Amino acid sequence: MGSNQTVGPRLRVVIAPGIGIGPGKAALLEGIRETGSIAAAGRRIGMSYKRAWLLVVALNSHFEQPLIEASKGGRTGGGATLTALGEEVLAAYREMERRAGTAVAPVIARLSRLARPAR
Repeated sequence: MGSNQTVGPRLRVVIAPGIGIGPGKAALLEGIRETGSIAAAGRRIGMSYKRAWLLVVALNSHFEQPLIEASKGGRTGGGATLTALGEEVLAAYREMERRAGTAVAPVIARLSRLARPAR
């Protein structure tokens, strides 16, 4: 495990066949909420704009309503915001992440005692 990774589970939730959310999509949603930009959110997590845009398209197509609303650039620049549903999906994912972390914490502690220290 690299030194920049945190100890704990990395949760990927499959909501329906072919539809899921994991750390990357959650980080992208958070980044869009915090920066107001798909490009800036992608840069924050080391993701190309193209990859970030494709994830936005996928996320929006997987739900009955869009999670992200984007406006095209131009003289005033574009932007992106999370919809109320986007906020709800992100909050639900973060809640599942917290609950999973709490549930497996004792087992992770046991395994950590058995692991060699990172070099």
